[in-house]
Amino acid sequence: MNTMILKVVRQGEAFSVQSSKQESGQIQKCNIALREMGGSKFENEYVCTMLGNLAECKFYEGDVVAATLRFSTHEYQGQTFQEILLTDIVKIGK
Repeated sequence: MNTMILKVVRQGEAFSVQSSKQESGQIQKCNIALREMGGSKFENEYVCTMLGNLAECKFYEGDVVAATLRFSTHEYQGQTFQEILLTDIVKIGK
């Protein structure tokens, strides 16, 4: 896991997805795009998944946050996909 200072680019709306790990059988999920600091729109950018209570948090374009990201890969039907799960996020400025 990596903890970084990033700037919010955009955040989608939260929605419910099925989860066998939850008592209710569903969990909230949303995506958020975060960009590394540096003053350029060409800095590294990450599209991350927020799950559960984190998916309910709302951030806005330009918010500066400290975020912990977990990078992983998985295979599906012979293809490899990378996932970025946001495990913690705190707004530190704008």
